[in-house]
Amino acid sequence: MEFFLDTAEVEEVREIAAWGILDGVTTNPSLIKKSGRDFKQVVSEIAELCDGPISAEVTSLDTDGMVREGLELKETLPPNVIIKVPCTPEGLAATKILSDQGIGVNVTLIFNASQAIMAAKAGAMYVSPFIGRLDDTGADGMELIAEIMRIWDNYPTIETKVLAASIRHPMHMLQAMQMGAHTATMPTKIFRQLMKHPLTDSGISQFLSDWAEVEAAGNA
Repeated sequence: MEFFLDTAEVEEVREIAAWGILDGVTTNPSLIKKSGRDFKQVVSEIAELCDGPISAEVTSLDTDGMVREGLELKETLPPNVIIKVPCTPEGLAATKILSDQGIGVNVTLIFNASQAIMAAKAGAMYVSPFIGRLDDTGADGMELIAEIMRIWDNYPTIETKVLAASIRHPMHMLQAMQMGAHTATMPTKIFRQLMKHPLTDSGISQFLSDWAEVEAAGNA
């Protein structure tokens, strides 16, 4: 499974990239706003820290505008940047045009399996179902991942990767892996939570305590 970081904070990318497990980064207009920095500058800096796919989202709502923005971003940003478009009819049309030119596209804001399969047919490199936002409505976001993966199993020629997004807690991540999602994008706090366990901490503390006794005995 690919581990993507969902952020527009360069220092967070630097931290997780240093772990040696970061496969890509997703950004969106809300995250860029939160960073308070220039969009292209942020994405460029992130792309220098992680050589995997870096999603940069368009803001136009019409096909021509999405394509124009996508081409401009590909011309001015590092080559590992891919274009993120919303799952709308206009977004599907833009996905087809951009993917036909060899440009990777991440189709975002997917909330049902039919949207995912149509985005795949349009040539998307990634489809991004939003787990947490579905949970917020009282639905089961993980069931959407399971449904999409069952469909993908029926059609082994599909090359589009399923990117579990809007991950809110570690169990979302673990369930997505169990269901076979190709990729998951999560905030920095989830990366940290996945690595944290009290038995690891207590084990390290015990090892260090025992070693201190060994050194003390050796110096006696």
